[in-house]
Amino acid sequence: MPPDLERIYGRLGFADRAVYSNFVTSVDGVVALGANPSAGSVISGRNQADRFLMGLLRACADAVLLGAGTLRATPGHRWTAEHIFPDLAGSFSTLRASLGRKPQPRLVVLTDSADIDVAHPAIADGATIVTTPRGASALRERLPDSCDLIEEAAGVDMARVVAALRERGYAVLLTEGGPHVMGQLIKDALLDEAFVTISPVVAGRDGDQRLGMVAGVELLPQHGIWSRLLSARRHGDFLFLRYGLRSA
Repeated sequence: MPPDLERIYGRLGFADRAVYSNFVTSVDGVVALGANPSAGSVISGRNQADRFLMGLLRACADAVLLGAGTLRATPGHRWTAEHIFPDLAGSFSTLRASLGRKPQPRLVVLTDSADIDVAHPAIADGATIVTTPRGASALRERLPDSCDLIEEAAGVDMARVVAALRERGYAVLLTEGGPHVMGQLIKDALLDEAFVTISPVVAGRDGDQRLGMVAGVELLPQHGIWSRLLSARRHGDFLFLRYGLRSA
């Protein structure tokens, strides 16, 4: 890594083929705030150390994988390193070049319904949309030329999606959400590592819209996934944890 990035975080690396996630969670396990957009920024309080880590993890990825709900909840966002932490844009660019990555990670959006805003700046910049034939038919004439489609005839299947992305040269994949995407990745044993930032805030719950990091699949008591703690870092009252899931 460039010296300034390594000085802040330490050494960081991934296998040639890897799927990893990044979430910020409240102390009481909330990562999503229902209809409230930009839940991550609210939960982290726009903590600069958390934003730096987001940038660093994006800088390492060939592609960033999102559910359509995460796209809708974050209008105006771009899933690039310099968007989230512009002060180190040059170092992130140097890191990507040293890894043999393209200048920006490819955005990949999963949607069965094709309910996405094609004018979203992240879509306009260029994205791969994974959807059903019906969704592809609804989107094909509306998408910018910078975008392409992957059609899933039987609904979005995460194992096939990951395989299709790797066929296109996207070997190192980061997901930032949402919880249902995480649920599918973990259910299909596709997630290699999870980066979890624990914010000192208590979010609270009153209803079922405030999800934890994994949704749509139940693991305990029969099939719990026991992860390995790979590293733990502290910045003020925030904890930055890295877990490995493959050998769990």
